[in-house]
Amino acid sequence: AGGASAAARARRLEEDAQIILIERGYEPSFANCGLPYYVGGEIESRGKLLVAPAERLRQRYRLDVRTRQEVVAIDRNQKTVSVKNLENGETYDETYDRLIISTGASPFRPPIPGIDSSHVLELRDLVDADRMHERAANGNSRRVVIVGAGFIGIEVAENLARRGLDVTIVELADQI
Repeated sequence: AGGASAAARARRLEEDAQIILIERGYEPSFANCGLPYYVGGEIESRGKLLVAPAERLRQRYRLDVRTRQEVVAIDRNQKTVSVKNLENGETYDETYDRLIISTGASPFRPPIPGIDSSHVLELRDLVDADRMHERAANGNSRRVVIVGAGFIGIEVAENLARRGLDVTIVELADQI
């Protein structure tokens, strides 16, 4: 939610500025710390994860919110970004006076055999949470291995165990 938070703050600082928020995903602002609890069923409604849906950002902060679009290049000399629309594949250039880059993070995927299997899931956004929630809730999964004992890994493990799954945590470091 860093980009959405920065855009809302920019609006408070510059009442008349044209502010464009470009978001690769479907939702510009969601409670990522709640994802493990949605996966585990503790948070029952996916909608409760939406902190500031795109329409609210448009109406409340007058932001030009563009979801399912990705900045693929930055030309600092020309002060432009190249944007790819992920729905139709078209690209366009957008100019800027000031640019805030808020890329988020990606889970580390260790280079091990089988990492690209459809049975290997990661948890970064709502789409990932939906996929993991469905698999955890459908009753077909019984055993889970969590690779990584950071905050998210531990919270996912806790919530999947609460669902009754047999959970094993694997961590490279000598402590969690």
